[in-house]
Amino acid sequence: MIDDINEDARQRMEKSIVALRGQLAKIRTGRAHPGLLDSIMVPYYGTPTPIRQLANIIAEDSRTLALTVFDKAAATAVEKAIMQSDLGLNPMSAGSVMRIPMPALTEQRRKDLIKIVRAEAEGGRVVIRSIRRDANNDIKELLKEKEISEDDAHRGEDSVQKTTDVFIKQIDEILAQKEHDLMEV
Repeated sequence: MIDDINEDARQRMEKSIVALRGQLAKIRTGRAHPGLLDSIMVPYYGTPTPIRQLANIIAEDSRTLALTVFDKAAATAVEKAIMQSDLGLNPMSAGSVMRIPMPALTEQRRKDLIKIVRAEAEGGRVVIRSIRRDANNDIKELLKEKEISEDDAHRGEDSVQKTTDVFIKQIDEILAQKEHDLMEV
């Protein structure tokens, strides 16, 4: 039973790490990568549609994204959605291909982005600790119902704590890498 609780906690913690990586991928580091535009929704025939469903996105070089919109009628809507996003991008249309140059990040913008990244990482840590609390509560509930001994409960809580420590360390490593990427000129 304790192993099941620990395994469930580990799986939930892994999902939170994946979610954190997704959130941090949206934060621009100055390098062009297609995942940068994943959060943009384009009004397409009255329906908000992910930009990936309307265009092929590739990184032309380290500072430029190239979009090929599938439906020419949607090109202006795609361009407008990119400009209205909070990413600070300004696409340039050249026929059927749209190029999006990545503006260089200023020192102040880099510091602002680092604050945002740290806040996201702290949010990830809070989620991990919340999962730990839930697992420990489940263990205490088993102890209260006398389904496990006190020694088993202590071993289970230690096991959950070790799992938590591993995932908190992963968050710290992800944060350090993202900060390094942001400060790279």
